[in-house]
Amino acid sequence: MMPNPIILLLADDDKDDCLFFKDALGELPVTADLTTVHDGEQLMHLLGDETVVPPLPHVLFLDINMPRKNGFECLAEIKNDDRLKGLPIIIFSTSFEQDVVNLLFKNGAQHYIRKPADFSQLKKVIYQALLLATEDEPAQPTHDNFVLKGDLEAVQS
Repeated sequence: MMPNPIILLLADDDKDDCLFFKDALGELPVTADLTTVHDGEQLMHLLGDETVVPPLPHVLFLDINMPRKNGFECLAEIKNDDRLKGLPIIIFSTSFEQDVVNLLFKNGAQHYIRKPADFSQLKKVIYQALLLATEDEPAQPTHDNFVLKGDLEAVQS
């Protein structure tokens, strides 16, 4: 069951992509509290400061290519921190190289989303990610189900 409100954290250096994400989220049938950061150091500082982020977000959407600390480095730090390692991490990136996707799966990301250019598709894939990441016991899927494509009928365009 999805929490109400669902607490989301988006780490992405592209401000236009952040606005696109926020607009799509606003049209979904969920109540969400979205915080955005624009580089990996900001992200890790926010997650590491227990006075800033109590409680932890329900889901982190993480871009790979960010300045100061990239998504790979952040993912590794999160998965090596006992307090953070259970945080569901959805990789949210424009790139889509199979070797990169395989490495992110191996390193413990819960899902991978290639940023869609289409607003309707973005809404669907965000909603799909939220449903999967907020299950009672979210677990990493099989490799075949790691990449999300927004194949849900629940969100109308």
